[in-house]
Amino acid sequence: MNAHWRERPEGGGLAALWLIRFIALHGGRRLARALLYPVTLYFFLRRGAERRASRSFLSRARQRPASTIDVLRHLHVFASATLDRVYMLAHGERYFDLDVEGLELLHRALDSQRGMLLVGSHLGSFEAMRLLSRRQQDKPLRVVLDRQQGPAVTALLDALAPDIACGVIDGSRDPASVVLAVGEAAQQGHMIGLMADRGRPDERMAMVPFLGQPAPFPLGPWMLAAALRIPVLLCYGLYLGGNRYKLRFESFADTVSVQRADRSEAVERWVHAYARSLERQARAHPCNWFNFYDFWNAPTSLDAAGAAADRDSRRMGAGS
Repeated sequence: MNAHWRERPEGGGLAALWLIRFIALHGGRRLARALLYPVTLYFFLRRGAERRASRSFLSRARQRPASTIDVLRHLHVFASATLDRVYMLAHGERYFDLDVEGLELLHRALDSQRGMLLVGSHLGSFEAMRLLSRRQQDKPLRVVLDRQQGPAVTALLDALAPDIACGVIDGSRDPASVVLAVGEAAQQGHMIGLMADRGRPDERMAMVPFLGQPAPFPLGPWMLAAALRIPVLLCYGLYLGGNRYKLRFESFADTVSVQRADRSEAVERWVHAYARSLERQARAHPCNWFNFYDFWNAPTSLDAAGAAADRDSRRMGAGS
């Protein structure tokens, strides 16, 4: 039986991660990046599930069988982006060449004064978006983040950037609490970032075409967007190699409109639109795919918690 992504073991213990932090901040980025090669080889040899997931994904995205070199390159890109999170949080843009595409879309949405939902994914680095948020000091970024997944990494990054940690909305809390926290942030005109490619075990999912086969995508982010009635942009923080990143914004909806009469069908249409955008970026930048599990056959609960999600969304709508 396939394990849910939340059940996958965290890559490295707390002591190892703090050692990486020490080397990264005191030994310099060049030394830290040189150490990524043995780290990549170690994970390739020891983490069979991730290795197989990488090969399967790359074969789909590139429409040809993935080679061992392809998989090693994929794991190395992931290791590079993970290391860069340390520098981004500790030093901001100092070490990076950040190209921003679609910045005018972001400013236009912020000008509405209604708050804004930035929907991302585990394609590329979400930290690149936080770099840009530091330029928008008057419009804070609040990120919905599951603190129970990867607690060692979360603790490390919180220590590097406690100011950013204070703005995190813990996505592992009960759905009603998350909805209320997000609604409050929207009322204050904040940017709200969340990822919409993974669902929790109890979350309602929809099977949506993705790279040639239906894959489970959560409905919750789009129910939330419909309840908030604020502009929605898609965001990709793409690693381009070396110190180069591209932060790409795509206009998605001024308001995610869902009529009560066809609620389920309407929400699924938004999920389909999101999956099409994610597929385009996954094909263009396959090594940025950081879902190292069987994405298409992960255990899901397609019907469970659907009623609860609807209740939370209606509660949010009533309060807005």
